[in-house]
Amino acid sequence: MSIGTPEGLSDEPRELRAEDSFDVDALQQWVHRHVPDMTVDNPHVRQFPGGASNLTYLLSYPDREVILRRPPAGTKAASAHDMKREFTIQDRLRPTFGQVPTVLALCTDESVIGSEFYLMERVPGVILRGNLPDGLTLSSAEARSLSESMVDTLVALHEVDVDTAGIADLGKGGGYVARQVGGWSRRFRAARTDNVPDFEDVMSWLDSRQPDDVGYGVVHGDFRMDNLVLNPDGFTVTALLDWELATLGDPLMDLGSAMAYWVQADDDEGMQMARRQPTNLPGMLTRDEFVARYCDARDLAADNWVFYEVFGLFRLAVIAQQIYYRFHHGQTTNPVFEHFWLFVAYAEQRCRRLTGLAVG
Repeated sequence: MSIGTPEGLSDEPRELRAEDSFDVDALQQWVHRHVPDMTVDNPHVRQFPGGASNLTYLLSYPDREVILRRPPAGTKAASAHDMKREFTIQDRLRPTFGQVPTVLALCTDESVIGSEFYLMERVPGVILRGNLPDGLTLSSAEARSLSESMVDTLVALHEVDVDTAGIADLGKGGGYVARQVGGWSRRFRAARTDNVPDFEDVMSWLDSRQPDDVGYGVVHGDFRMDNLVLNPDGFTVTALLDWELATLGDPLMDLGSAMAYWVQADDDEGMQMARRQPTNLPGMLTRDEFVARYCDARDLAADNWVFYEVFGLFRLAVIAQQIYYRFHHGQTTNPVFEHFWLFVAYAEQRCRRLTGLAVG
């Protein structure tokens, strides 16, 4: 059992789930009016199976492929699933950070397909999910090179000058760490179901030990391998996808969030539930090596790393719980989400061990 996507071993779209379908005729009428040089023919629409938050579709036209992003149905956090913000960050950031897909158009008229959405060009390449797809192997040296490329991509993103990129207005300034601790704590309490721990001790620990912000820059918010498009020749990073949670803030918080997904071969069975990228392959950097390479590149100290590690794990547990809440209350029927609560319970125990709190 995994909280990842069991069928998502490669980036292959599948037929639409009924609950996620929409009026393709209405979509194409809007596309023809708002996107220059787009064909008048209706596209063939398929859905990527890996989306657990915003939904991602492939629109196949005779001469091109386009990606559509839209929010899911059901209860949403007030600040989540903001299509305009997700579109705007990518549109402004691309000239400065070239590993952003080209966005094409934003629709804020929910009457077209039942929600806001935006379109972007599909970036060709390979996306790795839980395990390597059949026929693909990575040597130890290739796996190490790929993981080093990931570190370097995150470093480059965090070093973007927000004023030069024209995105300074998308952040709230200092106090990012405090806002994150408070915000994710509120989200967990709102999404808790009666089959998971209350996390109150962990949230209190985070609140009482939060450090001051150590920097201010672009925070992706969901940096992991299945949000990267890789060049199959050398497996370097071509594009960084899924900017739903992107904002401006403390880069070490982004690093902590990324490491919550970085499951090593020697991690216990509970952590393996969360593995949705092949970071367990021989040659892959360990979490400690990833953090050390990042901090060396940015001349930062990781003296308080346990805080960022615990925050990242807690935040991942909240994301899993928010998704599970939708399944628990019948707002989605995707069977992938049925067992997410098991990881949430495990994550609470792991946070306790990392912080020295009593383990139940």
